[in-house]
Amino acid sequence: MARFPLILFTLLYVQSSSSLFAVQSSKKNVVFIAVDDLASSLGCYGHLLAKTPHIDRLAASGVRFDRAYNQLPLCNPSRASVMTGLRPDTIKVYDLDAHFRDTLPDAVTLSQQFIKADYFTARVGKIYHYNVPASIGTDGFDDAPSWQKTVNPKGRDKTDEHLVFNAEPARKISGTISWLEAEGTDEEQTDGMVATEVIKMMREKKDEPFFIAAGFFRPHSPFIAPKKYFALYPLEDLRLPYAPDGDRDDIPTAAFAHNNPIPNYNIEKPHLLKGLQAYLACVSFIDAQVGRILAELDQLDLAENTVVVFWSDHGYHLGEHNGVWQKRTMFEEGTRAPLIIRAPGAKGNGQACPRIVEFVDIYPTITDLAGLPLEKGLEGRSLRPLLNDPLTDWSGVAISQILRPADKRLKAPVMGRSVRTHRWRYTEWAEGKEGTELYDHATDPQEFHNLAHKPDAQTRATISRLRKHFEGKASGKIPTSPFNPPRL
Repeated sequence: MARFPLILFTLLYVQSSSSLFAVQSSKKNVVFIAVDDLASSLGCYGHLLAKTPHIDRLAASGVRFDRAYNQLPLCNPSRASVMTGLRPDTIKVYDLDAHFRDTLPDAVTLSQQFIKADYFTARVGKIYHYNVPASIGTDGFDDAPSWQKTVNPKGRDKTDEHLVFNAEPARKISGTISWLEAEGTDEEQTDGMVATEVIKMMREKKDEPFFIAAGFFRPHSPFIAPKKYFALYPLEDLRLPYAPDGDRDDIPTAAFAHNNPIPNYNIEKPHLLKGLQAYLACVSFIDAQVGRILAELDQLDLAENTVVVFWSDHGYHLGEHNGVWQKRTMFEEGTRAPLIIRAPGAKGNGQACPRIVEFVDIYPTITDLAGLPLEKGLEGRSLRPLLNDPLTDWSGVAISQILRPADKRLKAPVMGRSVRTHRWRYTEWAEGKEGTELYDHATDPQEFHNLAHKPDAQTRATISRLRKHFEGKASGKIPTSPFNPPRL
């Protein structure tokens, strides 16, 4: 008789503990995967040569956003915008040196929302800005309040930098067509270490809710990947992008980034093709590391309770418009970037979304999916309706901008701003004083024909209508806050 109360108490305790665990485990985990300088060079985005089976499978099990646009196609501003859910004109970040905390010291970042909700929150690798490759192995331009734990791997891509071939020896390898067919295994490279550390964290924290950010450094230059990935792309199979003769004749000078004013940097074609090969090799290398993380989610039985977000900080040029490389443009290749979200139970999983979305939408979307309170003042909106129905009505437009320094081409700094609708892209430089661009994506998806060069009445009416989208989102004026011209 005396034992019955003890047994009853034990049963009640176990039941109560089980109920508590059920509540805790009902919180959705987040694996937040950022890739540096990744164009839409993925099989799931229609690239004919890219070998990216793991990311393709992620897209097939989630929602692939075909028209997702960053707010400023440069690492630091884009990443700061994603993590704060705010536009560049709000955070006052336009270059590679300004920190959003200098302007908004009390900003609550995406990952801070998860800290407040009692999640384990960690970063491995590059989420905020790093100078690549110089800052690999350090905290880079991180934001300490955003994380409970950080890991900064440093692989043999750093120790082997002296082996990198630079097709532009007068410039640093951080911003050139440069590459290395690396010896050794994936796990010896920094990005292989990123995947390993993320896997380790997921194993350690599998019984509690987590927000783990995996920040990969490639395919940012120098293009370094193990040799086996180069072998996937024989040089004879590669081609540089097509552009008609005179493609640049109707495009304003300011449209071309100051670090890429000369087509193809005057580099000979064999080196350009080798650079393209190296870039694609890096893409496949990163794909393999993403695959390792996704496989571990399955192995740990966490996939059904984990939101996976895959994104790149901006697009990337690989020779378009007769020799444009890298980022910092308002063209489609610079502003559009991959975005894939796999949310457990989302009715749209396995579909592609053609609606226009912005990277400021990522923050409210992820917190919404996790059931967290919406932070006040965010400038994006949750994409949950599109995750459940990728074809639902959606009145989205995307606003991007870029700041140009004064140089030999421009007498004074110039702000460029661009609006992308389902049909149109309109771009203006210095509020139109340094030129305008209008492209009809219904007939000209590669943006070869600038209709604003010699506009008729209909074109002027279209421009007038599109300019209204800038209001309250991108002023087009030179900022009064300090910026570093060499780092724009």
